[in-house]
Amino acid sequence: MKNLKSIALALVVVLSTLSVTAQTKKVDASKSSINWLAKKVTGQHSGTVNLKSGTLVFKGKKLASGTFVVDMTSLTATDLTGEYLGKLNGHLKSEDFFGTEKFPTATLVFKKATVKAPNVYTVTGDLTIKGITKPITFDLATTKNTAATTFKVDRTKYDIKYNSASIFSSIGDKAIADDFELAVALKF
Repeated sequence: MKNLKSIALALVVVLSTLSVTAQTKKVDASKSSINWLAKKVTGQHSGTVNLKSGTLVFKGKKLASGTFVVDMTSLTATDLTGEYLGKLNGHLKSEDFFGTEKFPTATLVFKKATVKAPNVYTVTGDLTIKGITKPITFDLATTKNTAATTFKVDRTKYDIKYNSASIFSSIGDKAIADDFELAVALKF
C-alpha cells in the first residue's frame, strides 16, 4: 500500500511538470525602447534604434526563450541636431558602420536563460548584425509586464572596424571605442 502511494505521488509530480505550458508574451514595440551609447576618445554620442518585433516565452514562471528584430534603418543620434545630426546618422547607416541599406534589421535569439536571482536571468543568445551572428551573454530583469537589460556589444565582431584603435593602432584621438552600450526596456 505504501509503495502504491509513492508511485501515485511520483506520477502526479511527473504529470504536473509535463503540463507546464509555454506562455508567449508579445513585446509592444511602440512602448519599448532601445537606447545606445558609443564612446570615442574626444567624447561620446547617444541615440535610439527602434524595436520592430519581439517575443518572450515563459514556461511556468521561468523565462525559456526570446526572439527580437531591430529596425536598423531607424538608428538615430539624440545628442545632436541639424546638419551634424544628419551627418552622424548618415555615417552610422553607411558601410563604415551598420550598412542599413544592405542590412536593414538586426536580430537577437535567446538560446539559454538561467535564473540568476528572483526575476533576473542570465541570457545567452545569438546576436546578428550586418549578417554576422555571434554569441552574447547578458542579464535580463523581468516583471509581469516588462523586461530590461543593459549590455555592451563589441562592434568589431560584426565587421564594424571604422576608427577602432584595436585594429588601427595609429588612429590617435580619432579612435572610437570597440564596445557600444545598449539599454533595452521592453513592455508587453
